[in-house]
Amino acid sequence: MATQTRSMLRHKSHVVVDGPDRAPARSMLRAVGLQDEDFEKPFVAVANLASDVTPCNVHLDRIAQKVKQGVRDANGVPFLFGTITISDGISMGTEGMKASLVSREVIADSIETVTFGEGMDGLIVVAACDKNMPGAMMAMARLDVPSIFVYGGAILPGNYNGQDINIQDMYEACGAFSTGDMTLDELIAMERVACPGEGACSGMFTANTMSSAIEAMGMSIPGAASIPAIDPRNDDVAQSAGELLYDLLDKGITPRQIMTREAFENAITVVMAMGGSTNAVLHLLAIAHEAQVDLNIDDFDEISRRTPYITDLRPGGRFVMSDMDKSGGVPVVMKQLLDAGLLHGDALTITGKTIAENLDAFDGEPDNRVIYPAASPRSSTGGLIILKGNLATEGAVIKISGTKHTAHEGPARVFDGERPAFDAIVNGEIKDGDVVVVRYEGPKGGPGMQEMLAVTGAIMGAGLGDSTMLITDGRFSGASRGPCIGHVAPEAAVGGAIGLLQDGDIVSFDADARDLSVRLTDSELAQRRREWTAPPPNYDRGVLAKYAKLVSSASLGAVTT
Repeated sequence: MATQTRSMLRHKSHVVVDGPDRAPARSMLRAVGLQDEDFEKPFVAVANLASDVTPCNVHLDRIAQKVKQGVRDANGVPFLFGTITISDGISMGTEGMKASLVSREVIADSIETVTFGEGMDGLIVVAACDKNMPGAMMAMARLDVPSIFVYGGAILPGNYNGQDINIQDMYEACGAFSTGDMTLDELIAMERVACPGEGACSGMFTANTMSSAIEAMGMSIPGAASIPAIDPRNDDVAQSAGELLYDLLDKGITPRQIMTREAFENAITVVMAMGGSTNAVLHLLAIAHEAQVDLNIDDFDEISRRTPYITDLRPGGRFVMSDMDKSGGVPVVMKQLLDAGLLHGDALTITGKTIAENLDAFDGEPDNRVIYPAASPRSSTGGLIILKGNLATEGAVIKISGTKHTAHEGPARVFDGERPAFDAIVNGEIKDGDVVVVRYEGPKGGPGMQEMLAVTGAIMGAGLGDSTMLITDGRFSGASRGPCIGHVAPEAAVGGAIGLLQDGDIVSFDADARDLSVRLTDSELAQRRREWTAPPPNYDRGVLAKYAKLVSSASLGAVTT
């Protein structure tokens, strides 16, 4: 009976291995170790994002092997395969950073290709860096076979002169060095200790934002999002994924049954409550697109308006993800939001239980240090807001939890690309009151929306964080803080108003009014648009060129399908 039950779970793989005509396929599978009994078991793809190019992913082989063991223990057959990752922290500030968002699509495509092409019945993805996490979720949504996400965990903070530091501090230290406020010896001393080992960047940057969102969405094991990378609990989580995946196969639960509109609202609510990365807007829109869920950029602002900001996490606060873990993790945040009526407690999860049922297993309470009660939050509204206006008719995003600078008006300093802007900042050319405009860095224009952590770090390090503003059609690292507005859409490369700005134009931002505008009339903008000419693409061959031809607006998630 057990064999018959397992056979019934082979919704895809039976096409690959059943029948006399599939003997050649079975022959090849025997060569990789399968035995007679394995052909009656469900096949489970294990996508492993391990890579030596980043500390975020350097340890994932260990976790992937635990996932494989868990699948075997649950009477499934695991098939491990690898796919790519890009380290934003390493490529930041270079031309290679343009490949970062592009890698999200490559990762999603590669996971989809293998899982579809080999007739896998289920999918478990082991990932831990900014773009491989949403890429994994996009693939799961497209494939709609029973799936689980396993996070590799965050790095511990480093320590310099008795203070916890992380990669955010390194970028800001570069700004301080450029102004003479830090010596080269001090900079190198920080460099040596900022990243002490394996794991994704430690603050509420993009990786930890996405791990929290995925847990809130119900697609990862409850309580796992905040476990540090070096913690042996990750091995237990990884091994248990195999059993859970088998249960999903048995119950016929697929990602689109979990990744509903309600699940996305839960994810957005948790991101807002935790002061998450602006990249969450791009990524959740893209995942929703693949899941065929109706979600738009205005939904983020609507949810932010009603969601309390209840954590004190970097870059907008003092603590990092390992502190969050010590304080009870994401379930403590979710329980506060559920009790306040802000989560859909009846949303289904990979455990086969609802969000509310999962949270019943957790007893933690806010510590009023890392996590605050929903009834007495750090702020009554969420960490991200959406801006519109004549500079961003489709929308723009700011992490309001990362700045106290909630309104600004000043003259534009316009730069066609990130590097000239960075050079101007470190050379002391940006003055109090300026609005730094970095354009032609959007999805098409860059292409790839490179992040601006080097620029925002330079601004903060130069002491300009409370007196200037930065706007771009590119995007920001989750570690960025200060008055920085990204994802301005339409982008410059398609004739958006940000591409029409000139030095000295008066640009204004008002968080309360949700406005981002330039003091020009409609007729003045129209005249400039008539005179504007689209620049030639930066790449006419290869993956960046393909991406630029296919990619949509940032306001739609910068998707390519």
